Amino acid sequence: MESENMAENNQNAAAGKAPAKPKPPAPGAAKPAAPAAAKPAAGAAKPAVPAAAKPAASSAGVYKPPVDRPDSNPYGENRVSALGAWFQERFYVLIPVIDYLKKKEVPQHRLSFWYYFGGLTLFFFIIQVLTGLLLLQYYKPTGAEAFSSFVFIQKEVPFGWLIRQVHAWSANLMIGMAFIHMFSTFFMKSYRKPRELMWVSGFVLLVLSLGFGFTGYLLPWNELAFFATQVGTEVPKVMPGGGLLVDILRGGKDVSPETLTRMFSLHVVLLPGLLLLMLSAHLMLVQVLGTSSPIGYKEAGLIKGYEKFFPTFLAKDAIGWMIGFALLVYLAVMFPWEIGVQADPLGSAPVGIKPEWYFWAQFQLLKDFTFEGGELLAIVLFTVGAILWILVPFLDRQASREQRSPIFTILGLLVIAFLVINTYRVYAEYSQL
Repeated sequence: MESENMAENNQNAAAGKAPAKPKPPAPGAAKPAAPAAAKPAAGAAKPAVPAAAKPAASSAGVYKPPVDRPDSNPYGENRVSALGAWFQERFYVLIPVIDYLKKKEVPQHRLSFWYYFGGLTLFFFIIQVLTGLLLLQYYKPTGAEAFSSFVFIQKEVPFGWLIRQVHAWSANLMIGMAFIHMFSTFFMKSYRKPRELMWVSGFVLLVLSLGFGFTGYLLPWNELAFFATQVGTEVPKVMPGGGLLVDILRGGKDVSPETLTRMFSLHVVLLPGLLLLMLSAHLMLVQVLGTSSPIGYKEAGLIKGYEKFFPTFLAKDAIGWMIGFALLVYLAVMFPWEIGVQADPLGSAPVGIKPEWYFWAQFQLLKDFTFEGGELLAIVLFTVGAILWILVPFLDRQASREQRSPIFTILGLLVIAFLVINTYRVYAEYSQL
């Protein structure tokens, strides 16, 4: 019967007719099995998925390539909390940055504790910004109102005295931590190739921090700050063209309310902008280039291991920040800075006028060079010394070749001796007045 049906279909096809429908099978007959792909044997490798076929050309014959659209949330499958998923969906572009921080490692050795002073410097700078913004709500940078607003903050504003004291002490601690961080970096030769620009940007940050201290010193507009600024701005006059620089800083020939306005604008606008730009570059270099270990530690087996920068090292850094904050509050409460007496431009300078402690070494050298042309010579020495200091990574060829450089170590010790001895001399002289 089946052969007759097939013959009939072939005849109809040859005649151009449609083939007849197949007759239904007899009741009780087995149904034909549907064709299926052969299953791979157990343990056999799965067949590779074929690449996406090239899309067919359109009716006009123009080939349209496929459009690759990135996934709107490539990390949507991660198991996170509901709140974490909400942020992840909106800030998923930051997740690779966090993953990069997780992969970064910090070497552990007997000098690892020096790494935390850079974070402490950053922490005290953040305190400076926050407390400075609070003080700006009440401070008035004019000769007629600066001191009275300063007294109002200290005595009338709730916890204003604490904010002002924290601001003053955090400025000193920030500069102190910056000096420690700089010298620890120097003696561990962390400036060596390829971290030269990290050293340069760090030195510029230190100079900007000193600029913060100098410009902020006058803002209380008290007697001590007024005459200290007058003495400090006199120094550049001995330089060629220094008189013009002094006139720009002072806003005239003498220290006046115009000088206060100039210092205020430098302190809250120009210097913060420059410092934030340089700080961003410095932190980016730290993340890209990583943390350096002292010369020879790897070869001698003195590296105890490596810990993750995020979150292990940052958690330890946070502990250091809490200790630094406790020290800051203790100093602010137990050793408050005095209000002083309102500045009188026509009055005489009181006894014992001196700059802040981080300028004492330079101040003492200027006092030692009392001969004719001594101030100019001191300024030249400061300038040449600063240029050589910032160029140390390029001058220390041995460190760049991972070799010890005792000459530069001795140079660093001499610089520390100069700063410590002259600072102590100023302290010993003026503490008796």
